[in-house]
Amino acid sequence: MKTLALCMIVKNEEAVLDRCLQCVQHIVDEIIIVDTGSIDRTVEIAKKYTNKIYHFIWQNDFATARNFSFSKATADYILWLDADDILLPEEQAKLLLLKEGFNGQVDCYFLKYDMNIADENQGSFYFYRERIVKNNQNFFWQGVVHEFLVIYGNIMQLDITITHQKNTQNLKPNYRNLLCYCQKFAKIGTASARDIYYFARELIDNKLYSLAISFLKYFLTLKSGWKEDKICACLLLSNAYLEMHAEKKALNALYKSFAYTSFRPEICCAIGNIFLNNLQYNNAIFWYNLAISSENEGKKSVFYCQDYATFIPYMQLCVCYDRLNNIEKSYFYNMLAGKYKPNHKDYLHNKAYFEKILNCKGEIK
Repeated sequence: MKTLALCMIVKNEEAVLDRCLQCVQHIVDEIIIVDTGSIDRTVEIAKKYTNKIYHFIWQNDFATARNFSFSKATADYILWLDADDILLPEEQAKLLLLKEGFNGQVDCYFLKYDMNIADENQGSFYFYRERIVKNNQNFFWQGVVHEFLVIYGNIMQLDITITHQKNTQNLKPNYRNLLCYCQKFAKIGTASARDIYYFARELIDNKLYSLAISFLKYFLTLKSGWKEDKICACLLLSNAYLEMHAEKKALNALYKSFAYTSFRPEICCAIGNIFLNNLQYNNAIFWYNLAISSENEGKKSVFYCQDYATFIPYMQLCVCYDRLNNIEKSYFYNMLAGKYKPNHKDYLHNKAYFEKILNCKGEIK
């Protein structure tokens, strides 16, 4: 049987590391932990699972740390995870079957990455990432932040899901990634389209909206850059304008996305929200219905979230028709939303509201 190594870089992950390692310890043959300066119990927890723990001086470069972790692996294949990733039991079984079937012919396996939020009241989306690679191919990481593996050869995409469950204790503003980018820009004097896009995302995460707008607008003028990033940039630009109370510019930023794609559910919902906030209910209804009918187009997206074609527009249509005093239609759309998220607090709140007012009218027995 081919062997599998788990390679991780960590820092101050005591809240989630144990959970991550528990779910894969019985599958992998070696665990390599590269600690980049923890001051909590991270290293102590790691020692329960492996003696291959390395202390790495942080260099404001995630790719460098990842490459160091890969250099310590001796197994035939390498799996990488972040500390706030897990594999649910059924996915663990799938991964074990995959490992047992390794024949050395596949160079890289892409696995499904579910950006899951355990609370049903919030949304999630998924995409595929390069997760398992052959060790002797010398694949390497690139990018100081939002790093990616440079791969080639025989590639296979599998429906084995890694679930991201973010450590909610660590959601404070963090300028670390901005520092990484600024240091890189100062060192090489230039930036790729990808770096500009992700730098703008970091600016938004740190609420530096005005500066983010400048970088996003510049990114959208570049001929280079991934189409999916261009679409996301339009949505981010709109969000930044909304934070600056510039609704007309926010709407135009969303319309700009149609230069790169046909109607995407998340874009349609964002447009609908602007009209809803401006009490233009019929316009909002048009865009929410378009979001629902664009579900197949949404599935073509690399970053897919079903909620934008189902639960979210149904809930918003419920609001629109309620504001238009069309209680029957409002009730109808809330019931459709409930089919997707029957425990969601907003659906349940609306359900109780309708039961009360419709009972008063004698329309629910």
